[in-house]
Amino acid sequence: MKKTALLLACLLAAPFARAEEIGEVSTTFKLLSPNDKVVVEAFDDPAVQGVACYVSRAKTGGYKGAIGLAKDPSRFSVACRQVGQIRFGRPLPPQEQVFKESASFVFKHVRVVRIVDAKRNVLTYLTYSDKLVDGSPDNAISAVAVLDQKIPLKK
Repeated sequence: MKKTALLLACLLAAPFARAEEIGEVSTTFKLLSPNDKVVVEAFDDPAVQGVACYVSRAKTGGYKGAIGLAKDPSRFSVACRQVGQIRFGRPLPPQEQVFKESASFVFKHVRVVRIVDAKRNVLTYLTYSDKLVDGSPDNAISAVAVLDQKIPLKK
């Protein structure tokens, strides 16, 4: 019980989930610098135990990519799945950002937002990129149905 309470406290303290890279594939060959690639990362929803999301995204290689100055393309997807018994650490707001990661040296991020579909009792996850000047319409969506309990909503 104490471990569960400590885990929930840690999850509530973290504003966004941290991604773990689980694999990558090279998409272009570069002779003297890192290749361009597609990276697959996984993260657990920080407020919903038992739900994990997988994000794939393009990463630019080359010399700029090697030193962290490259601007990654806005090409990505998300797939969220139930990976265990679903438990809610707290009531959920109707919409909440759960993941954010840089996609360039500055100004551009990949984001994942959880949107609760209360009518259907489903958690939807939308991924998109943003830029300082204008956002990108590139996006992807995934959904996880909660079948055994009602999603607790923040009032």
